[in-house]
Amino acid sequence: MGRILSLDFGQKRTGLAVTDPLQIIATALDTIESAALIGFLKNYFQKETVDEVIIGMPRRLDNTPSENAARVKQFIEIFKKNFPQMPIHEVDERFTSSLALDAMLSGGMKKKNRQIKGNVDKISAVLLLQNYLLDKSTPRTGERT
Repeated sequence: MGRILSLDFGQKRTGLAVTDPLQIIATALDTIESAALIGFLKNYFQKETVDEVIIGMPRRLDNTPSENAARVKQFIEIFKKNFPQMPIHEVDERFTSSLALDAMLSGGMKKKNRQIKGNVDKISAVLLLQNYLLDKSTPRTGERT
């Protein structure tokens, strides 16, 4: 079984998180400049077995795409050209940045570390991945466990 990789894609930076090989625990991986992301992923996929990738799709409260959604869609097309065999799934990323900041505060992270924007991106990617794992393991109505 391979890992699941999570991307919190942004115009400048992308936060990355990954599961363990058993797909149980989500851990922050890194923050990469978005322009260098494809190169990073090529190296990472050579070193690690990854079963699927999830990417946060930015939406407004009324469920319409936000300003960054077009950039995310554009990146997904580039991703598919570079990694045609790798499944990539869009997940709702509403509130992940504010939840990440709350997690940093409640976890006692010092102000100096909270101001490093890459930390919010990594934690947002972890939150996306945790929610994805939870949704994946929760039986749907009518499904048997």
